Amino acid sequence: MRLDVVTIFPEYLEPLNVSLVGKARARGQLDVHVRDLRNWTYDRHNTVDDTPYGGGPGMVMKTEPWGDCLDELLAEGYEAGVGAPALVVPTPSGRPFTQELAVELSERPWLVFTPARYEGIDRRVMDEYATRMPVYEVSIGDYVLAGGEAAVLVITEAVARLLPGVLGNAESHRDDSFAPGAMANLLEGPVYTKPPEWRGRGIPDVLLSGHHGKIARWRRDEALRRTTANRPDLIERCDPAVFDKKDREMLSILGWAPEPGGRFWRNSEAVEE
Repeated sequence: MRLDVVTIFPEYLEPLNVSLVGKARARGQLDVHVRDLRNWTYDRHNTVDDTPYGGGPGMVMKTEPWGDCLDELLAEGYEAGVGAPALVVPTPSGRPFTQELAVELSERPWLVFTPARYEGIDRRVMDEYATRMPVYEVSIGDYVLAGGEAAVLVITEAVARLLPGVLGNAESHRDDSFAPGAMANLLEGPVYTKPPEWRGRGIPDVLLSGHHGKIARWRRDEALRRTTANRPDLIERCDPAVFDKKDREMLSILGWAPEPGGRFWRNSEAVEE
């Protein structure tokens, strides 16, 4: 996969050289190019922004540097034999970034990231390039950052770990929280490793039992507990068909009850026994 990132702070992307993403780059599984947008400015101040039409606070990133840079990097990519680019625009006003979207992006051969600063990029840039490639406007959460570079790091790591051969164990991401089809999209439960006791704290006996069925049931129950505590909305959205008899028993203990239509709702005053 090829990644191009256009930014006015190239140094912010240094983490792409370390850990999982850095190793994928070193092995040639990820071809990353970081561009300094100011290289496509033509005044002595390297200006990339201007005041917004219609007034208002803040500054807006200009069309010319973005257009010239994107045209050049697209031409370079096509010349190198890469095709089917997609533009990824980190923005608080975009669609939520989910594991499902990470999977979709991981299946594309070429992603071009445009992390903005200030009040964002002139809308005409996205409209122009939407005529040439898919444009994903993506939000990593309901908050506002100083710029989109942190979002690029988040999205890149989520996508890169899904590429074939990047993770040491190809099955590692199959049961991730939010993985499509994983545990009915429940959160993962707690995990443990050696030593068996640490500071007076042991691990659940079932994990030492060697009984795979009981271990699987314990993990499922713990996933239901954690999801209930941290993301009850995931259970509310679940197709009730994904819950078996044992799931329903645990959900009942956790205060959930089925609606007439089958989906589950939770009494906010319910307390686990």
